[in-house]
Order: sequence, then structure tokens, then C-alpha cells
Amino acid sequence: MDALAADLDIKKLVELVRVAETAERYEDMCKFVKKLVEMKSEKGEDLDVDERNLLSVAYKNVVGAKRASWRTLSGGFDDADEDLLNKYKAIVEDELEAICMEVLALLTKHLCVNVKGNGDETEVFYLKMCGDYYRYLSEFRTTNDEHKKSAEKFYKEAMDVAEANLNETHPTRLGLALNFSVCYYEILKEPEKACDLAKKSFDAAIEKLDTLNDASYKDSTLIMQLLRDNLTLWTSSQDENGDEQ
Repeated sequence: MDALAADLDIKKLVELVRVAETAERYEDMCKFVKKLVEMKSEKGEDLDVDERNLLSVAYKNVVGAKRASWRTLSGGFDDADEDLLNKYKAIVEDELEAICMEVLALLTKHLCVNVKGNGDETEVFYLKMCGDYYRYLSEFRTTNDEHKKSAEKFYKEAMDVAEANLNETHPTRLGLALNFSVCYYEILKEPEKACDLAKKSFDAAIEKLDTLNDASYKDSTLIMQLLRDNLTLWTSSQDENGDEQ
């Protein structure tokens, strides 16, 4: 796969990323999009919005599948050898850690650096992604407090930029509030902060609902519904697993 992408220019590389997405070859997509980030970074260029979304889709699909596998393995099997199961789970954890660290390296060494201080939606998007992937690491590397601290740090930075620059109904700001509140609840074990953030974000968006434009209406209202669903779950303490974006 590396040889296939080796001598391509940026335009052709983006084409290859899209082809991999259509073919649902998400691991290949990650390889190609990683090269795209490195090439554009060398030229001092940022990803455009479409390229940024391709990056997000690639890693989210690969990590999402591995997280689902890990949860299944963590649930246990009545008829399987426990020692063997733990060894298998450890392999999945190592794979998960490697892919999370890969995307975090792209974000912290290239993408966040290029947009730092811009105060725009792209800066929020990348900081949120950093928070997300440190949160994923915290799910299975439970004794590593540094991952938890990093998740909170990046989410807080993203929230500061979002509150200063994005309106209350912006999908990226709402998605950040959703995932940060899940982090408070599930990873940091601070349910009051989780509920406060989710409620504050939901209420603020409801107040500005009439300012929503057609382009973002569907995305924004879907995330608002997830915020409200989580609040209902958390306040009734029926379930510890909140929805996320």
C-alpha cells in the first residue's frame, strides 16, 4: 500500500483516500491520509475541510471497530479459557493503542500546530479529536492517569476556543460538549460535571434554536438529542454508558 501512494501528488493522493473510503478499506485510508497530512505539513499547508473530514472518517472507523471488539472481549465468554481470552484482549489493546498514538502524533505534531491561535472551527475540531483519542486510550489503559489528564486538557482547550468563537448551536461546539461530558462521566468519574456541561450546552443551544441555518440544522438537533438522552440516563443513574458523537 505504501508503494501505491509513494510518488503521488496531493490531488492524486486525495483521490486514493476517497477510493479507499468507498471500498470501506479504512486501514488503507489511514495510511494514505497520514501521508497526505505529512505532505501538506511539509509544504506548510493546512488540510481543507474535505480532507480534514476524510482524516476523521478514516481513524474513527478503524478505532471504532477495534473498540467494539475490545468491548466484546471484555464482556467475557462462558466457554472460553480466561487466560487465552486475556492474551487475545491484550493484542487488541496494543493495536488500539498504536492507532490512537498514530493519529495523536499527526494531530499534535502537524495539524494543531498549524492552526494554533486561529480561534476557528478547525482549531476546535483538532483539539476535540485529541481529547477523543486520549479518552479512547483511557478506556483500556485505565491505570495511565496521563491519558486521562491529556483528554481533559485538550477538551478544556477546545471548549475555551469554541465558547469564544463558535455559536451555541454550532455542530462542532455541540459535539465537543457531548464528548467532553461523556469523558467527565465515564473516564474522570465526575458525574456532576458531566451533567452540568451537558445541561448548560443543551439549554444554551435551545435558546438559540431560531438562529440555526438549514445546512447545520440536522446535525445540531441530532447532537442536542444525544445530549438530552445522556442527561436522562445520567440523572436517573440507570446506565453508565452515554452516547457520543
